[in-house]
Amino acid sequence: MGKNGGLTRSKNRVLGGVCAGIAEHFGWSVTGTRAGYVLVSILSAAFPGLIAYLVLWLVLPQRR
Repeated sequence: MGKNGGLTRSKNRVLGGVCAGIAEHFGWSVTGTRAGYVLVSILSAAFPGLIAYLVLWLVLPQRR
């Protein structure tokens, strides 16, 4: 978890560390979280998933 136990971007990253940060915060599988995110994004016409990822990338602090 992050410094204050909050959600942060992980250093275990493929792009921005967003999915890995979410998975680590909740104790989920990183690979499963990434696969689930891609699947949900594709099923929602991809655009909302891309926007959400970009917003989280900008908003979540990098883990130290």
